[in-house]
Amino acid sequence: MKKLLFAVVAGMMLAVPAQAQLLRTTVAQGEIEGVAHEGHALYKNIPYAEAPVGNLRWKAPVAKKPWTGVYKADKWGDRPPQPNDPNNNGGGLPMSEDCLYLSVETPAKTAAERLPVFVMIHGGGFATGSYSGTQESFVREGIIYCSIEYRLGVLGFLAHPELSKESPKGLSGNYGIQDQIMALQWIHDNIAAFGGDPEKVTIAGESAGGISVSMLCASPLCKGLFRGAISESGSSFWPVSDQRGDNSAMVTMKAAEQAGLDFQKTLGKKNLKQLRQMPYEELLKQQGAGMGQFWPIVDGYSIIDDQYKLYEAGNYNDVNVLIGTNSDEGSMFSRPAPVADYEKRIRDNYGEFADQMLKLYPATNEQEVYFASSDVFRDGSFAWGTYAWANLQRKTGKGSVYMYYFDQNSKNTIMPSFKGGASHVAEMPFFYGYKFGSGEMTPVEQRMADMITRYIMNFTKTGDPNAEGLPYWTVYEQGKPTVMIMREGLHLDKVQNQPQLDFFEAFFKSRRQ
Repeated sequence: MKKLLFAVVAGMMLAVPAQAQLLRTTVAQGEIEGVAHEGHALYKNIPYAEAPVGNLRWKAPVAKKPWTGVYKADKWGDRPPQPNDPNNNGGGLPMSEDCLYLSVETPAKTAAERLPVFVMIHGGGFATGSYSGTQESFVREGIIYCSIEYRLGVLGFLAHPELSKESPKGLSGNYGIQDQIMALQWIHDNIAAFGGDPEKVTIAGESAGGISVSMLCASPLCKGLFRGAISESGSSFWPVSDQRGDNSAMVTMKAAEQAGLDFQKTLGKKNLKQLRQMPYEELLKQQGAGMGQFWPIVDGYSIIDDQYKLYEAGNYNDVNVLIGTNSDEGSMFSRPAPVADYEKRIRDNYGEFADQMLKLYPATNEQEVYFASSDVFRDGSFAWGTYAWANLQRKTGKGSVYMYYFDQNSKNTIMPSFKGGASHVAEMPFFYGYKFGSGEMTPVEQRMADMITRYIMNFTKTGDPNAEGLPYWTVYEQGKPTVMIMREGLHLDKVQNQPQLDFFEAFFKSRRQ
């Protein structure tokens, strides 16, 4: 009898951890159940909006209605329709327009714990990617990890006069950004049910995810939805124009509507009704695999104006930010080319600034064209915007700015740098522990990764990356050695490539005027 009693008690003790996981809770729409994952509770496919299908295609997201019974959030939702997925971000998931889901992985045992929350917005040029995936290293440290899905490409960013006319607000485009905002609103309103604190939300993203973070920091619709922001290789401080050429402008809604009409004509359709009747596969076929054709626009609502001007006026969500770029960021988007072609492109795009640019980014052969084009893309599309963001927020805001420059050419990367720097996405294994290829890291790189991940988790918990045992990361100050250089270790120095950034500051100022 004593042996049997001991066995029962022991069995109950072993069962406690599983029972202690917060595997069922109640949100605004009703009761919801997750699954056990790595000792935590994981809710994989929480619908935050109605499926944007039929007449809801190309409309602002509609909040998810209440459900009956217990919703089972036990499988990843479908990926948004996309023409390709070069990095297999979808993990083999199918695609469908029913894609507006988010995930929550929580270490909380009860809903009363008020834990900090990290929200990942995936990248992919606003054309590819998926929200699926977890981040156990964060969750083990007491952080709730969320990831959100949003519409992409033609289905996420098509503007069209008929769409603007049928909209109560008289606008179109930016459905993907509005999806992100609704997902953040849902998290703010419901994360307490998962043991989270709605006042301790940090949003983060890389590439298009980082650009999204930048846009959300300037959107009035996001006021109060997060207290911190992390943007890797992404910002949105370009001037507003009717043309986006060479990644040098944010496009107006009027120009985007015309592009929508042009797209309709290429499909041979007469009106919006016919476009809505098309299978998404046909839309994607015409969209093609390129990035940039369908992109967020200045609509006066979710993106209200030139973000540079908004920051000059102090009109933004003033939160602590951790932002930065990589040293060979543009190599993924550039190729060798004849010198004459390179010089023609520079003169066509930069006009009276072309001679100065060719001095800063010289090339005498095809290989040098590749390097020069990479650096132009790095600075014009990534580095300058981050630099402008840091300077403007330090002048007009109160939130702390922490800036980094990643320059480690690791084997654990999607694409090696032929110049010995760090290509696009190269920082992500160091920030989040991702593995690409062999996933091989040197002992120095592993130590760097451990420290950088600790910075990110500290920032999420407190709004400050610093803690005992880490090199002190000083708040950014223009012209001073306050940028965290990540190369064979961590150290502070001044902003890198200053002459090039000064050039783009002058160039974009001329376009803005």
